[in-house]
Amino acid sequence: QVQLVESGGGLVQAGDSLRLSCAASGRTFSSNIMGWFRQAPGKEREFVAAITWIGSTFYGDSVKGRFTISRDNAKNTVHLQMSSLKPEDTAVYYCAATHRGYSARSYSYDYWGQGTQVTVSS
Repeated sequence: QVQLVESGGGLVQAGDSLRLSCAASGRTFSSNIMGWFRQAPGKEREFVAAITWIGSTFYGDSVKGRFTISRDNAKNTVHLQMSSLKPEDTAVYYCAATHRGYSARSYSYDYWGQGTQVTVSS
């Protein structure tokens, strides 16, 4: 089992930056693929970013060049640095983990945090 707790969400203005964090506990963190997804009201859950245990990163098209995912295996944490935020980035952001290979599909992830709200005003 892996437990995930997100933090860092909030209300910001368009163009601002925000950093989300996810603290993991339980099963060996360093072997997991860690991902971030988001879900806006009335929309499907969307892939944002993922990072492998050796630090290879993947991004959804809508956030490439603006968001950066990173992880600290010693501290069992993963971060999502979000820059140049847009109103369309408004969503609940979820941290997720899987022991399988990289995937941008939410169903490939076995463990989820409770989510943190990010609201970007125009």
